Amino acid sequence: MLARLFTEEQVIFRDAYRKFLAQEIVPRMEGWREQGRVDREAFTAAGKHGFLMVWPQEKHGGMGDTDFRFEQVIIEETAYARCADWFNTLHSRLVGPYLTRFGTEAQQDEFLPKCTSGEYILAIAMTEPDAGSDLAGMRSRAKKNGDDWVINGQKTYISNGINADLVIVAAKTGADDKPHEMTLFLVEQSMEGFERGRNLKKMGLKAQDTSELFFNNVRVPASHVLGEPGKGFYYLMEGLAEERLIGACQYLAAGQLSFDLTLEFVKERNIFGRKLADFQNSQFKLAELRTELDIAQTFIDQCVAAQNVGQLTAVDAAKAKFHTSELQVKAAAMGVQLHGGAGYMDEYAISRQYTDAAISPIYAGTSEVMKLIISRDFLKDDYEAFNTRNF
Repeated sequence: MLARLFTEEQVIFRDAYRKFLAQEIVPRMEGWREQGRVDREAFTAAGKHGFLMVWPQEKHGGMGDTDFRFEQVIIEETAYARCADWFNTLHSRLVGPYLTRFGTEAQQDEFLPKCTSGEYILAIAMTEPDAGSDLAGMRSRAKKNGDDWVINGQKTYISNGINADLVIVAAKTGADDKPHEMTLFLVEQSMEGFERGRNLKKMGLKAQDTSELFFNNVRVPASHVLGEPGKGFYYLMEGLAEERLIGACQYLAAGQLSFDLTLEFVKERNIFGRKLADFQNSQFKLAELRTELDIAQTFIDQCVAAQNVGQLTAVDAAKAKFHTSELQVKAAAMGVQLHGGAGYMDEYAISRQYTDAAISPIYAGTSEVMKLIISRDFLKDDYEAFNTRNF
């Protein structure tokens, strides 16, 4: 595999974070899966060691380094340690940056230190029972009432929903003929009328709290409006490319783990007097997967480099999300097959790799939606990329 480009500081950071996971997180994951929620102490421990939000300025508790490769390290190591159902990156790199992109200085001063330390846990509420990838179908509404706003509606499938202290809530604020006019609000858990529903039971990612949220005449002061009223839809779109890159880094690391678990198993498993790894079928299956993982890693690392200089496109992010999520499923499914009956047993890690992978081609944009985004690009009348490629 081609050498990956990380700085010496990032290599040291990876080693320290790997040790942190082994000592503080991995031993507790099974208990958290049983209770259906990661304890808040996971966030505060990560904050204490400087692993929760690395990009905010030092005055807000961070390192002040926005290089995405630091988050890439965290994502990869978390997934490889089988801790992917702790959604620390959703807090740190998916939701947190909304505060610096669109928040006022006062909002940043109030919330960023609490988020960096882990005192506040973040979530973002977009999805509704009748609105997933199509945000224009959202029904939650917010109406102006004096200097305040009043929110009514419900959200579902909200990651970190049970634990969250601060939720970025998207709600319609325009007329019915303006489906894309929505506003983002900073809703704190103490606000009257804000209620949490069920901690939803899921096929995989058992420790990740995923919940329903209800807003019954929640009064939000003007100080908690995030960005310009009516521009929320465009703010959400702005963050989608990075969100999909975050997912791609995780899916690929999980696929790598499935490969390694399977390789270890076939090298030890005996069948018909031979190691399973000695059979050509095993060798060919693993060779195919090894090649696909390495090629995907090269593309993802290029996407990270593009993100760092502000050049990651929505189309390339969609390609990254689509390909790696499907590859994660493929790697886990192949692993289960080569494990045989053992692959169906939860005592073997590959079993949970399989159930955890099932959601990846769905959330943060389904594979079908990713294909639409990709195809619209090459079907454009002014598609010029064809003429610039060397075949």
